[in-house]
Amino acid sequence: MSFAKIYTRGLLGLHAPLIEVEVHVSQGLPSLTIVGLPEAAVRESKDRVRSAIINSGFLFPTKRLTINLAPADLPKDGSRLDLPIALGILIASGQLPENATDDFEFIGELALDGHLRPVTSTLTIAMACQSIGHRLMLPQANAEEASQLVNLEVFATTHLKQVCEHFLETHKIEASTSQTSKQEQHYKFDLIDVKGQLRPRRALEIAAAGGHSILFKGPPGTGKTLLASRLPSILPPLNAQENLEVASIYSIANTQHPFGHRPFRAPHHTASAVALVGGGSHPKPGEITLAHLGILFLDELPEFDRKVLEVLRQPLEAKEIVISRASRQITFPANFQLVAAMNPCPCGYAFNQDSRCQCSAESIKRYRNRISGPLLDRIDLHIDVPPLKAQELQDNAPVENSATVRERVTLAYHLQIQRQGYLNQGLSPQQLEVHANLDESSKKIIEMAQQRLNLSARAYHRVLRVARTIADLSQSAEIQSPHLTEALSYRNNET
Repeated sequence: MSFAKIYTRGLLGLHAPLIEVEVHVSQGLPSLTIVGLPEAAVRESKDRVRSAIINSGFLFPTKRLTINLAPADLPKDGSRLDLPIALGILIASGQLPENATDDFEFIGELALDGHLRPVTSTLTIAMACQSIGHRLMLPQANAEEASQLVNLEVFATTHLKQVCEHFLETHKIEASTSQTSKQEQHYKFDLIDVKGQLRPRRALEIAAAGGHSILFKGPPGTGKTLLASRLPSILPPLNAQENLEVASIYSIANTQHPFGHRPFRAPHHTASAVALVGGGSHPKPGEITLAHLGILFLDELPEFDRKVLEVLRQPLEAKEIVISRASRQITFPANFQLVAAMNPCPCGYAFNQDSRCQCSAESIKRYRNRISGPLLDRIDLHIDVPPLKAQELQDNAPVENSATVRERVTLAYHLQIQRQGYLNQGLSPQQLEVHANLDESSKKIIEMAQQRLNLSARAYHRVLRVARTIADLSQSAEIQSPHLTEALSYRNNET
């Protein structure tokens, strides 16, 4: 046979489109041509493949070789195509049986001696492979990541010769099984560490239950960062599909993240807009996408460049990031929970007329104006975190730990999922009319509040979403006046 077709995968954002590696051996001067928009790493594979085939005990054909990577209009990058190209050459030259690889997909980088080196984005490729019922053969170092999918047959190998022996049926490779076991999650931080601050603790619980964004405001050392770092410990655990979504994002980004844990991303205030959004010639996820289904914590919020903060406005509403390039458009998920912290002024002490603050009114105004009104309007909860007195810090009375709070949060979380299929933070204005219906007294309260607080339509709907979450935490089917009043108390937009 002079023709072979091998299946592998490319990468396009968080998707792994199928690639057909077509190899044709014909008469003519010895040459190897790769077509189908191969980039540098793919074009260089010809030299790696040649040496790997020879050093694995096979013959490299001294004929004209044409390799087509279909579809031809999709750019091909990375070294993961080495293994499928080598197998295609061996089948087309008659050294391996034809049709033996029809239901397989292959990824792997070849060393010159034929050993297989690991590649990135394995989980994303494995998920795409599973969706069409193919089996996956890959380097041993990537097997554990791919084996998280229980319905996918994964064949792990260390050498090209071992792969060939499998299809020659001289030495079969056993399929790997899932290595992921359900373990009790252990959290690095616990809410029991937070002394006093009852109102901020309450706001943190509401934010966790409904997926709401939150802004902590207060002088240095009052516990803003402490509170934010405890948020993951009171959130409900990710389900199986959400775990795979998060793991797939970190696989694409080639970044380590413990499987089963919600992301907690805390970029430094010198981060650029591209660092938050993602990008590059081959777009990679930014901090916003890496925080998907988790928390994006922005400490010292006004210290971020204003243009950087403005990129948060669209993903906070749309829950996705669209990166456009001349040749392609990539969509990354961005369903994150924004937690921010800031001081009241440049020195940090302009709180309740603290005498230590020497900032002028003009410098305080410039400092606060670094955060735009539209961004503040998109943050659901605005919480003052006051300084603690010595008596509060010395108080050894027992406080609720994260596990106790997480039970209430999880109960409210499942109530929302059963009622509408997602958290209250995602309720549209039309759905609020159904799930957040107000009685006459509550309608009068919010009408008066809208006039006094100058609430925009967006802020009005956000108040209703927070009130719906407070009602869910108290296991109330309807929003009552105390729920609405508490929600309104968190809309103090004066920074």
